[in-house]
Amino acid sequence: MKTLRTAAFAAALVAGAATAQEERFITIGTGGQTGVYFVVGQSICRLVNRGTAEHGLKCTAPSTGGSIANINAIKAGDMDMGVAQSDWQYHAYNGTSEFEGDKFDKLRAVFSVHGEPFTVVARADSGVNTFEDLFGKRVNVGNPGSGQRATMDVVLNSMGKAASDFSLASELKPAEQAAALGDNKVDAIVYTVGHPNGSIQEAVSTTDAKIVPVTGDAIDGLVNDNPFYAKATIPGGMYKGTDDDVETFGVKATFVTSSDVPEDVVYQVVKAVFDNFDRFKKLHPAFENLKEEEMIMDGLSAPLHPGAEKYYKERGWM
Repeated sequence: MKTLRTAAFAAALVAGAATAQEERFITIGTGGQTGVYFVVGQSICRLVNRGTAEHGLKCTAPSTGGSIANINAIKAGDMDMGVAQSDWQYHAYNGTSEFEGDKFDKLRAVFSVHGEPFTVVARADSGVNTFEDLFGKRVNVGNPGSGQRATMDVVLNSMGKAASDFSLASELKPAEQAAALGDNKVDAIVYTVGHPNGSIQEAVSTTDAKIVPVTGDAIDGLVNDNPFYAKATIPGGMYKGTDDDVETFGVKATFVTSSDVPEDVVYQVVKAVFDNFDRFKKLHPAFENLKEEEMIMDGLSAPLHPGAEKYYKERGWM
């Protein structure tokens, strides 16, 4: 009996070791903890980790600097997947804009998520009613490595302006900018983000502030010349101080990876999301109106990863 127990114990140890060897860890790059990118990564990991016993994948989604930081981390092999604005997916794959001379040939699209309007929130006492009113004011342009910072630079460039045209161009992260607005350290903040957003809710609840339209010839030109941009509307009544719809432009949040990531890994991640799609849509208000057919097409300029393509074909979507 003792021998049988010992043999069983040894077998259990071997089985446990085998299971440990089969476990594979994947890391998803997100964004600031107050933003929707963080929720996207955490939500995907939650669904992936529900099936660890079947596929052996264990997923983590730490907070990061955002779109460009995520793409660079995937390129370096430090992360497996990440969330990125559709414009930076395009530029990374095509070697343009911030990625000129640094083309990421191995970048692969997986799916898109929610729309992200370029959002400007200004203190009510700042005198800022249009984007042009920002010049000469104190503005948080966003942290280096974030999509919002890079998009702000694109907007400024389209207007023949630069960050030096602000009296102050601070580089606070999303988690810090609402407090800075409330403490009167800046007159306005910018955020390329899905709505409703917790950071903006915090900003408008701690001080009198409003969302400012981003319109005009320069913006029309950006939208007309670039397939990854589109006109966007932030609904009135969503935030205190902004009763009417506000016109701006925006991008899509997209989920990306590298061709170096194995097909079965990407397949299992995609399967975890779309096999549990109703559950996924309930994990953040910005996900409520997502549609599968739009997610596998909109905002995707890099080639689809074979693992994603395999799942979409199985579902009859391609």
